[in-house]
Amino acid sequence: MSFVKASGYIVAVHRSPAHNFSKDSQSVIELLVGLGVAGDAHAGATVQHRSGVATDPAQPDPRQVHLIRAELHEELQAQGFQVGPGDLGENITTRGLELLGLPRGTHLRLGAHAVVEVTGLRNPCAQLNTFQPGLMRAVLDQDKRGNLIRKAGMMGNVPAGGEVRAGDQIRVELPPLPHLPLERV
Repeated sequence: MSFVKASGYIVAVHRSPAHNFSKDSQSVIELLVGLGVAGDAHAGATVQHRSGVATDPAQPDPRQVHLIRAELHEELQAQGFQVGPGDLGENITTRGLELLGLPRGTHLRLGAHAVVEVTGLRNPCAQLNTFQPGLMRAVLDQDKRGNLIRKAGMMGNVPAGGEVRAGDQIRVELPPLPHLPLERV
């Protein structure tokens, strides 16, 4: 893997012990190796998201940690939505890092010890429209070729644990070439 200059930082961290749509802001969260965020309903070695559990509850969980760019919140606010850190269910809100452009397998080094390995894109669901009507359409876009762009954040697993808090820098470590694009998980 090769390091890229740190280009982002953590704005806020969140967790929820229940399967709520939004997550509560915290001063610090702990990432647990192979599980996700301590005390979060989505933590686990096997899939914890309701749709995945319904399909195959024994499958490995590629969605242990959910990250969203603070810039998405600002984009949505400019369209009239009232959203902020944690509202869309993310565990970590970032700034200054183009999460959606990272390749699969990228390591995000957070704080002193924690690492999140990027597994894929969050696939937005209809719960977004329950939270605020029209929100699902607002987090979807198309590129110049007509390909669907999912802007609702990216997901990752935890190969190295540790505490993470607002203000922590994000150091990016790219995987070896060839880089694989993010797909929905």
